[in-house]
Amino acid sequence: MSTLIEPKLITGNSNLSLAKGIATRMSMHRGQPVKLIDTRVERFNDGEIFVEVYENVRGEDMFIIQSTSNPANDNLMELLIMADALRRSSAARITAVIPYFGYARQDRRTKARTPISAKLIANLLTESGIERILTVDLHAAQIQGFFDIPVDNLYAAPVFALDALHHFKDMSDVTIISPDVGGVSRARELAKRIGADLAIVDKRRNKPGEISEMTVIGDVKGRRCIIVDDICDTAGTLCKAAETLMEEGATEVQSYITHGVLSGPAIERISNSVMKHLVITDSIEVSPAAAACKKIRTVPLAPMLAQATLNIANGTSVSSLFDEETLGPLYLGTY
Repeated sequence: MSTLIEPKLITGNSNLSLAKGIATRMSMHRGQPVKLIDTRVERFNDGEIFVEVYENVRGEDMFIIQSTSNPANDNLMELLIMADALRRSSAARITAVIPYFGYARQDRRTKARTPISAKLIANLLTESGIERILTVDLHAAQIQGFFDIPVDNLYAAPVFALDALHHFKDMSDVTIISPDVGGVSRARELAKRIGADLAIVDKRRNKPGEISEMTVIGDVKGRRCIIVDDICDTAGTLCKAAETLMEEGATEVQSYITHGVLSGPAIERISNSVMKHLVITDSIEVSPAAAACKKIRTVPLAPMLAQATLNIANGTSVSSLFDEETLGPLYLGTY
């Protein structure tokens, strides 16, 4: 049985605020300071990444906190090189905490002569010396099967349920919306947790990136609608779905999205949309523009990820964090 009970944290540059939040939460749980390992992560003039760990990690249980978000390739290389540095420094175990798993949308071949990039990334992570993955809301659950090492996939649904129950109070006129047929299971999960109805927005595309038609499956007239999805990239689909729901008689539309990629015109679209609010997590570091947008609100993942890290280190259940009853005490005072 593992005796690793003193987890140590190290982070790259992708999401420093979340890494510090996890360290702070772990300090609260343990009653003693948990600090990020002193590390230098820099780039040479030609863009090569260099990592130097300033503290002794021999025999330590190491957790690398690094989202592979934009710039995805740079952040991925940071993660791989940090893992290699820790392995060569004789760390006892290396766990990668990847709140946002980049390349997850490339989980299958959609046409001839295309890659399955998510599988390639899984191979790279495993070969770098990482022995376990902790992530949040994988775009496709089957990506766990791409790895030959344990993968703990946490869900944002219980956190969103706590937030929705706090802000909405009365759920009698709330309907959860899936923005496409493929996301029904994710939307249904939140609907069950808060006791709300479920509807679907079915979209048809003439070509990639261009939506020709949207149809609402279900009755949303006079309802407060909550769109649920895992990723918001350029926000085109999200804003169009909100417009369609309002045209169908919804009284208001809000959205709960786990990973706020928010690239290109996303923030401008959200600001000008009919949506009342967009709620995201901090799995990807929130940009100044997103933080300044009055329609965007962020819920923290640090309480959940800190507890999951401690559970992994101590060999206890991670699946216990799938329930609001377990997460509720961790999020006291957050709202």
